[in-house]
Amino acid sequence: MNQEAWKQPFFSSKMPACPLKGHWASVCLVDETGSGKAYGGLVYTIQDTTGRRYNGRLNGEGYAKVEGFYCGPVILSLDAQYSGDEEPYSKLIKRKTYPLPITELQARAEHTRFSAADGQRIEGNPAQRQADRFYQVEVRDLVRHIAHLPPFASATYHPPRHALKMMAELGFGPPQPALSGVVLFPNLHTVLEVRPLRALRPMLSTDDQFCALNLYQLALMSTLSYCDFGQQPPKPPVEHVSFPLDPSAGNLFAEKLSGFQEAWKVDRDQAQRFYPLYEEVPYSQRFEILPFDPELYPQNRPQLGEKQEHPASLHFFDDEAFGTDTQAFISHHNEVILIAVRGTASGADALRDANAHQVPFTEGVGKAHEGFYQAYRAMRDFVLYYLDQFHSGQRIVICGHSLGGAIALLLAEGLRRVTRVKYNILLYTYGAPRAADSEFTDGASALIHHRIVNHNDPVPSVPATWMNTTAKLWVPGAVTLFAAPGAGGLLFAAGLVRVGGNPYQHHGEQQHFMPIKLPDGTHSSVLWTPGCESILEAGCNRMLQLHGDMPERANLLKQLFQASQHFMTASYIPAAWATLRRWQQTVECQGPLITAREFELIDLALDTMTQQLRDKNRELERRRPPNQRDYGHAHNQALNAEVDRLRSSRRRLESLRWRRLDVRDVYGSHAHSTGLQPSVKRWLRHRENRKLAQIASIPAPLQDGAGRVQPLDIDSIV
Repeated sequence: MNQEAWKQPFFSSKMPACPLKGHWASVCLVDETGSGKAYGGLVYTIQDTTGRRYNGRLNGEGYAKVEGFYCGPVILSLDAQYSGDEEPYSKLIKRKTYPLPITELQARAEHTRFSAADGQRIEGNPAQRQADRFYQVEVRDLVRHIAHLPPFASATYHPPRHALKMMAELGFGPPQPALSGVVLFPNLHTVLEVRPLRALRPMLSTDDQFCALNLYQLALMSTLSYCDFGQQPPKPPVEHVSFPLDPSAGNLFAEKLSGFQEAWKVDRDQAQRFYPLYEEVPYSQRFEILPFDPELYPQNRPQLGEKQEHPASLHFFDDEAFGTDTQAFISHHNEVILIAVRGTASGADALRDANAHQVPFTEGVGKAHEGFYQAYRAMRDFVLYYLDQFHSGQRIVICGHSLGGAIALLLAEGLRRVTRVKYNILLYTYGAPRAADSEFTDGASALIHHRIVNHNDPVPSVPATWMNTTAKLWVPGAVTLFAAPGAGGLLFAAGLVRVGGNPYQHHGEQQHFMPIKLPDGTHSSVLWTPGCESILEAGCNRMLQLHGDMPERANLLKQLFQASQHFMTASYIPAAWATLRRWQQTVECQGPLITAREFELIDLALDTMTQQLRDKNRELERRRPPNQRDYGHAHNQALNAEVDRLRSSRRRLESLRWRRLDVRDVYGSHAHSTGLQPSVKRWLRHRENRKLAQIASIPAPLQDGAGRVQPLDIDSIV
């Protein structure tokens, strides 16, 4: 070898670079249609075996040719940072925490589209016929920092990533932290089909108005909150993280949806498929799971120990180690910040549910359920820390089921009362118990809260309006009750009855699933706003409060046996799906929200309830001792008030016979968006969603008896 050759940089200490020059390579970046126009003008860098760099721009067709480099393969990269002012890229690059290394290539790839509706790679790209080498690549193949990008998707024509690894191991080029790019072989024309950088995100309306879309979508998100976050390793991560657990919030947002894969599983035991409605968006507008890159972000470095930040610590709250066992996840995009709070899932949660003692809601007015308030206080700082970093005017959508709904209410009101920032809150809860007293409810009247209740769900009936106690007192009484009814009953009553203060009261506008039986014997429900808690309570709690008695234990046990009506996958999700499908079909056919037969069934149930209340009133009159005119007066007032409320509810029911829905009732703020119809079309491709009947029945559960509705009856309510 001549002396000049030895002067060239080395692959390694044992292998000098080849001194021969005069080789060439050409490359063209194209989309899935074979056009390179989307990538025209991009700045590229090609590095040869000596480490020499050749910089240039792709022409208008995405083509470039480099000549005269040293013998051997070269590496192509397109790592130039985005320099435009288009949102959201400019904001994401400049944000104060976790600024993203967005490249010009990424921005271009986000504006291309898939040829196949499901995002799968297609065969037979027209540009393949003009290529010596053809590769299906992704943005992460061509840039250095990849932690914020989606994982690799399946492809038939992989780029030679082993060649890149081999060259890096040989000491290719000058010393550098990382070698990135696609290997091009000399004297060949290479075509790179760049996968569109698109994502799916669950559609959520930002309107105050209740809509069927949010009813269904947030039921799924509330259920997902019961899953672990799914990060591996959970902590402390060293170099990178992944999210293999399916279902999990991490897997859904960081793996599946970012990779344009539709997902339907939100519960580990779920067998029935309930697909969210997804909209296709540029990747940067997805629900974000923040990147983990210790090289870019000092807060990600493992040396920080317990203070190290990683996706699980930022997006997932799990207070199991500190006693409340509260769990929630949070994510965001440019329009919405989503917070989902888990319901009861452990013994600690159950004890928290039972702690009905009222304590001051220090962030506002009134008093709150102590157990729920402690859980809210445990997660408050976690949420505020996230909002301080990533809130930029988005609508904050909060949801939760059961205990999670109660905590979500306190969280929503606490955030609404933050003075330094104006948070715009929208709250949906499912089967939530009462969380606070009447003073709190009045003070939180400005909070938009849609409270969804399944008719035979026992949980919204507690705590009763007359409860104010700790579990230490009433739990032993409840246990003793079955062994020694007399003594146990006294202890139970002593523990439950509120002395002084304001009664517990529900917050928000109730959306009530009224069960009906269709002519073919299947079950469905009608969602309406009765405006009367008699529908939920059947007048029982108010009457018992004033009478100073306790509910019959048989009724409580009956409710517990109907507890499937409280479950999300067995009850709330199917009912929400049926409502969405019903409302879609109602808009399509321009029919009424409720049919004549449905009105007849529900009206009969309301009439039966009214008669039961009147019968109870007459019974109290018969019990009135002689010469005691005031006896039972309070009872009569309460029961008559309930009868009046039921009469008002019937008038609301009557109005449903003539109400016509519009698209906004179904889809909220998405009613007139250009992406609505493609999203609905994608959703309807799944056979589970193609129901042709005008009245959509609730899908039958796979488990026998689960999710079965019960008739409306005062005796079915505690």
